[in-house]
Amino acid sequence: MEHQPFEDWLLADQPLTPEKKRELQSHLRECSQCSALAEVNLSLRAAKLATPQAGFTSRWQSRLATQRKSQRRRQLIGSIILVIGGVALLGWVTAPIMGPFMLAPAAWITSWITYLVYLLSSLQTLGELGAVLLHIIPDFIPPFAWMILGSTISGLFLLWTVSIWKITRVPQGVHNEDIA
Repeated sequence: MEHQPFEDWLLADQPLTPEKKRELQSHLRECSQCSALAEVNLSLRAAKLATPQAGFTSRWQSRLATQRKSQRRRQLIGSIILVIGGVALLGWVTAPIMGPFMLAPAAWITSWITYLVYLLSSLQTLGELGAVLLHIIPDFIPPFAWMILGSTISGLFLLWTVSIWKITRVPQGVHNEDIA
C-alpha cells in the first residue's frame, strides 16, 4: 500500500483541501500504520512542551564558556608538551654533536663526519636486518597466524583510537537540572 502522500499530509503543518481530507480519512480507515502515525502525531501536538528553568540561558552560556576555557587550557598544555618533547628529541639527537661543537672547528667537523657515518651505517645495518627477517620469518609463521596477528594489531589500534576519542571528547548537551 502506498503511504507517501498520506504520511506527508499527516506530518505537514499546512491545512489540507477538502478533497485531500476525504482521501486521507478513507486511507486512515484502511491503513493501520497511517492511523497509528496520525494518533502519535496528535499526541505529540497535544503534549505540553517543557519550559526550561529560570536562568537556563545564563547557566548554559557560563557552562559553555567554562568548557571553552578548559578546552583552550588543554590545547595550551598539549602544545607545551609537544614543544618540550620536540626540543628534548632534538637535544637527544644532537647531543653527541654538541660537545665537540664547542671545541675547535676541526674537532666538530670530525665529530659530524663520525656521527653521520655512524648514523648511515646503523641505518644500513637495520635495513639489512629487516630484509633478512622479511625473507626468513614468512617461512616460519603460517598464513593463519599472520591473519591472527594482523587482526590483533588492527583490534588494538581500533581500541587505542576509540579510547583516545573517549578521553578527549568533551560532553555536549543539556543536563537534567536545566529542564523543568
